[in-house]
Amino acid sequence: MSGREGGKKKPLKAPKKQSKDMDDDDVAFKQKLKDDQKAMDALKAKASAKGPLSAGGIKKSGKK
Repeated sequence: MSGREGGKKKPLKAPKKQSKDMDDDDVAFKQKLKDDQKAMDALKAKASAKGPLSAGGIKKSGKK
C-alpha cells in the first residue's frame, strides 16, 4: 500500500433534498397533527396537576 491510500476516505456527498410542494391535503394534515399535539400537551398538563390516580392503600411486594 502506498501512503496515499491510507487514512480515512472522504464520505460521499448526499444528494440535496428537493423541496416538496405541499397541496391542500398535506397542509390540512399537518395542521391537524399540530392541533392534536397541542391537545395532548394540554391534557398532560391537566393530568399532572392533579397528582397520582391511585394514592391510597398499601402496596404488597409479593415476597413472603
